Amino acid sequence: MYVLFKKKGLFTASDAKRVIDIVSRENEREIIIMCEKIDDDAKRRLWDYAKGVELMSDLTGESREVKVEILEGYVSDKVKGIEL
Repeated sequence: MYVLFKKKGLFTASDAKRVIDIVSRENEREIIIMCEKIDDDAKRRLWDYAKGVELMSDLTGESREVKVEILEGYVSDKVKGIEL
């Protein structure tokens, strides 16, 4: 399953931390971020989380991964998602 997060304005590292907190509790397989602009630290935090999940699943013998997709530039009001 996937979860969509929307933020008008700049998506920061603190927003990425909130997203990771939500996603880690739900065990989602795909994170979609829709924002006007994203900070480099936020990107790095999201990619590090996805890589960490992959590494931990290799250690435990599971086959779990998290895909991160970032849609930057326009935030649609018609798309349903979690507002940050």
